[in-house]
Amino acid sequence: MKTNFFTACLISLFSVSQIVVAQEAGIPYVKPSDPLVCAKLDEWHDWKFGVIIHWGPYSEWGVVESWSLCPEDEDWCVRRGPFANDYNQYVKEYENIRHSFNPVKFDPEKWAKACRSAGMKYLVFTTKHHDGFCMFDSKYTDYKITDTESVFSSNPKSNVVKEVFNAFRSEGMAIGAYFSKPDWHCDDYWWPYFPVFDRNVNYNPEKYPERWASYKQFTYNQIEELMTGYGNIDILWLDGGWVRPAMAITEESKPWLGRRQWVQDVDMPEIAAMARKNQPGIIVVDRSVHGPYEDYRTPEQQIPEVIPDYPWESCITLCDNWYSTGPSERYKSANWAIHTLIRIVAKGGNFLLGIGPDKTGDLTPEVYQRLDEIGAWMEINSEAIYETKPLAPYQSGKFCFTQSKDGKTRYAFYLFDENETLPASLLLPAEVFSNVKTVRFLGQSNAVRISLKDGKPELIIPNNLRTAKHALVIKF
Repeated sequence: MKTNFFTACLISLFSVSQIVVAQEAGIPYVKPSDPLVCAKLDEWHDWKFGVIIHWGPYSEWGVVESWSLCPEDEDWCVRRGPFANDYNQYVKEYENIRHSFNPVKFDPEKWAKACRSAGMKYLVFTTKHHDGFCMFDSKYTDYKITDTESVFSSNPKSNVVKEVFNAFRSEGMAIGAYFSKPDWHCDDYWWPYFPVFDRNVNYNPEKYPERWASYKQFTYNQIEELMTGYGNIDILWLDGGWVRPAMAITEESKPWLGRRQWVQDVDMPEIAAMARKNQPGIIVVDRSVHGPYEDYRTPEQQIPEVIPDYPWESCITLCDNWYSTGPSERYKSANWAIHTLIRIVAKGGNFLLGIGPDKTGDLTPEVYQRLDEIGAWMEINSEAIYETKPLAPYQSGKFCFTQSKDGKTRYAFYLFDENETLPASLLLPAEVFSNVKTVRFLGQSNAVRISLKDGKPELIIPNNLRTAKHALVIKF
């Protein structure tokens, strides 16, 4: 993922007449045909709230993932530190991080408990970022955390991916494997014969087909390792969308694919078939490569303005970056996270919250505090989040709306600011509450009667809710 800041199965969940239809840049969504994938997508859509955890050797330096290796003049590729002025030296020293990277506080069980308590239902974890460093025990490279030259290799938890997946699975959470299709460490992607120009392969795969074939096999082999040696996996989450076949190079993608828009076809049909043979029904997300291997779409650091007519998941970071870069990191509030979750779910999407540990292997106190606060709110109000679908008008002022999948129960969220003092009463959106006589606040057993004030529905807020935080949920 870059850091520039900030199904036929699912259609039945939505009332098409209520949804503002939006195709992404006019490129239609391809509905999966495999009934097992459809069933898994139904499950995934009900989960609503997940976590994506980025972590790798870059945490040792506190740089923004491995993007500093990319020789592009972009904000997220800026090199800093003592080697910044010499690209080749920087790459050499970066790759040497593996010798010193020693996250002695790595405790995936602690992460998993915190995420489950926050109400998260699934995990996506970086098995390999663009730098090619494997957080799992791949036999196809020595550039991995389990290599004998890695100081952490002697730790009984050195196979990080296996430990993370097992820990989160033990907490009842579904498992997603993030995997980068480009590998900047692999000589069959960034061939040392040529200089590196940008994020893309640095040779023409059509001119050197044997080298590209070797890279395709390498990619296939590593994904196969993850699909066969790490237990049940629910989602294969592929990043690096510039690696795509010719048919997927569109006017939409050209502006960000780089100067040399060579065809980089890793044979997704073969990869997907292998993944589903070993993990029946697995959701495949070939990010931004619109077509049959993008089972859901993943708007990054944003919420769509209108409701898409395809399954989608907003991946947004809790802090400035995809993991903690150190003490200077700035964190968004629990209030922001809860409101973001509500706004996404009200539009029919899932929220994948981005966090990550620091170089010690632990999440920061700020992350744990946010997760605790989110969990306290979810403990009371999660029935309005899980297993719901949109309810028009989706949002009206400070109100957002959802409904149960059968349409028999509706929910209204009143979102209030961090330090806002709740009023004694709320004027309710008439288009939603015109025929409603009584409601109930989640967490309260007694019904509350709706009255009229100047012809508008008004709801008195009970005194014991005047100290509530983040959002009140009205059930009706």
